[in-house]
Amino acid sequence: MKFNQWTLGLAAVGVISYASAVQAEESAVPLMTALSATTISGYVDTSAQWNFGTGTGGRVNSFSAGKSDGFNLNVVQVSLGKAMEATDEWAAGYQVDLWMGPDANALGTDSTGVNTGDFALRQAYVALRAPVGNGLDFKVGVFDTIVGYESLESGKNPNYTRSYGFTIEPTTHTGVLMSYRFTDCISMSAGIANTANARINQRANPPKAESYKTYMGSVALTAPESWGFLAGSTLYAGVVNGFDSGNATGGVGNETSWYVGSTFNTPIDSLKLGVAWDLLDYHSNSSNPTPGMGDAWAASVYASLQATEKLSLHVRGELGTLPHASAGGSDNIQAWALTGTMQYDLWKNVISRLEVRWDMADEGEYFAGGTEKNAVMLAGQFIYKF
Repeated sequence: MKFNQWTLGLAAVGVISYASAVQAEESAVPLMTALSATTISGYVDTSAQWNFGTGTGGRVNSFSAGKSDGFNLNVVQVSLGKAMEATDEWAAGYQVDLWMGPDANALGTDSTGVNTGDFALRQAYVALRAPVGNGLDFKVGVFDTIVGYESLESGKNPNYTRSYGFTIEPTTHTGVLMSYRFTDCISMSAGIANTANARINQRANPPKAESYKTYMGSVALTAPESWGFLAGSTLYAGVVNGFDSGNATGGVGNETSWYVGSTFNTPIDSLKLGVAWDLLDYHSNSSNPTPGMGDAWAASVYASLQATEKLSLHVRGELGTLPHASAGGSDNIQAWALTGTMQYDLWKNVISRLEVRWDMADEGEYFAGGTEKNAVMLAGQFIYKF
């Protein structure tokens, strides 16, 4: 099976696992425009979700809001793009990803501050390459964040639901991102954006100065062929530091997201393992701190087994913090989660999954509106990729 370079690139820097790359082949259909190299692709993401018990509509993150005990349209993505020519020293291209459906309201890229209308612009950037060394690549516009093990696209992840780590990571940025591959084993990226949160064209001023910006950087290491069965395994680390209007009330609104993750091969060719660690450091104002805005963190382990050509099994175990309402404001509690996903690709271009997830709060009753310590969910997912 062949994969597009974007999927392989995400796997190479640890944004997605190699196991998820084998789940479905992405297609790109030429589009008749003035630019003949423009292609159109996308997917339709649907699900059915049941939360065991009565009144158990609690959610783990914004992309699961309102989906309990029923059938759901998650999102429709339509993508237009032109890849940069590999042989062109002064290459140029672009990428536009449009979201339609309920998940679009949770993305937060809206420039007006009103998350309604079931429509969002996920990415829209100009891609450029300058003939510096091996080629210096740029993204200018709105692009996905550089930290995190899991992608915004559910179909690129090993599981249907998102991890605790995903919930505390940034999602997209408006700015400039520079990437450079020194060797087949070492690549780096660095960027500057308006803010750490997703809202397009948002500024940190006010309350910050007009010049205040968000800065980010990452490094990816890939094991060489000489490493035997570990060849192709990746270690990825990244950081994003800047202003987030979501935590500005009562504080300074600064935050730093730290991420370290790895996807590695095993002596069993069909078995891939992964680990991820996230830390969200809120920089509170000591004289007027935001209640409960302490550091949030999450650690996850992943295992993916390609049992047959069509059948794959995925397990995720995690420990992290979740926001919890308390008398003093918003506080964090510690929770565990275990997720098992069976994927069977029976239909061409369709990802079909069955998933069971169990969440357990260490302290008190968190789930189901603060009435349950445990939450168990059964879900099915079907994604058609075009």
